[in-house]
Amino acid sequence: MYVSGLLIPVPKTKKEEYRAMAKKTAAFFKEYGATEIFENWEDNVPDGKVTDFRKAVQAKGDEAIVFSWMLWPDKDTADSAEKKMMNDPRMKEMGPMPFDGQRMIWGGFSPIFTMGR
Repeated sequence: MYVSGLLIPVPKTKKEEYRAMAKKTAAFFKEYGATEIFENWEDNVPDGKVTDFRKAVQAKGDEAIVFSWMLWPDKDTADSAEKKMMNDPRMKEMGPMPFDGQRMIWGGFSPIFTMGR
């Protein structure tokens, strides 16, 4: 398994726009091999003394934090999907994203421990 994670500041007034965009992009992720997709809107995101989610993405007072991740069968599938999606003309048809992508944080992760399902 491989995990792609995102941290995004989204204007609170654009929650439904973000949800709609997430549903559309989820179809692409699934098409390219993602097995599960999680989109999470902040509920309890406290301010830290040194660092926190808000500071990490330079969130403004009117922005909420979205924490998302996708599960992939393996790193090769995730890497291949990223390359294909960036060149997929359908991505451009989705129009502007309802957030400032320059402050989005993303990365890929190899699990070292899992428990659950």
